[in-house]
Amino acid sequence: MAGAPDKKDEQGTLYAGDAGFGPLNTSGAEGGDLRLEQSDFYDFLGVPYPFRDGVVGAPETMRARALDCSGFIRMVLGHRARYPLMSSDGSSGDGLPRTANGMARSKVGADVLPLTGVAAEDRPANVDQLQPGDLVFFKLDARAKDRLDHVGMVLGYDTEGHLIFVSSREEINGPAIGDVGGVSRLDGNGYYAKTLRSAKRL
Repeated sequence: MAGAPDKKDEQGTLYAGDAGFGPLNTSGAEGGDLRLEQSDFYDFLGVPYPFRDGVVGAPETMRARALDCSGFIRMVLGHRARYPLMSSDGSSGDGLPRTANGMARSKVGADVLPLTGVAAEDRPANVDQLQPGDLVFFKLDARAKDRLDHVGMVLGYDTEGHLIFVSSREEINGPAIGDVGGVSRLDGNGYYAKTLRSAKRL
C-alpha cells in the first residue's frame, strides 16, 4: 500500500512496505501498458527464493519493491502465510501457480465461483457466497485472449454494504483498494464486477 512503513524480519529482510506494480514500460508496446508485469514477491523482497522444484527465483533490480497482481497474492499467501508456491504455471508439484490464469485454472483450493468461460456472459450470476480471503479472477484485456489476466483477494463489505477486494494494479502502481482503474466492488455493474469470471477458496 502507498506510504506503508517498511517492516523487516530478524535477518533484516524486507517483508512489508510500500510496493509498486512494476517498472515503467518504456518500449511503447501495443496497448499502451504504462507498467510492465511479471514482478513476483521475490522481486519485492530483493532476495533469491528457492522453490520446491529446484528453481531459484532471482530478483531483478528494475523490479525492486514491485508486485504485479499475482505477485501480490503470492506475497500474502505464499511468503507471508506459507502456502506452497510453484515456480511457474507449468512447474511440477502442487502449490499456487505464478499467474492469475494459472491460479484460476489450477486444482488448488475449492472453486467457489467455478470458471465457465471468459466472455461477458460467463460473469457469475451471484457473489453472495464469497468470503474474506477468497481469490477472485478477472478478464480485463482482450489481448490475453482466453487467459484470465487479473487476480485479487476479497476483503469483505465496505461501509455501504458492497463486497470489495484488494489487488495490485497498474493504474495506481501497486496494491490498492479504491476507484482508480475501476471501483473495488464485486457487486453491481462497475468495471471489476462486470469482468469477474471465477473465485477460489484456499
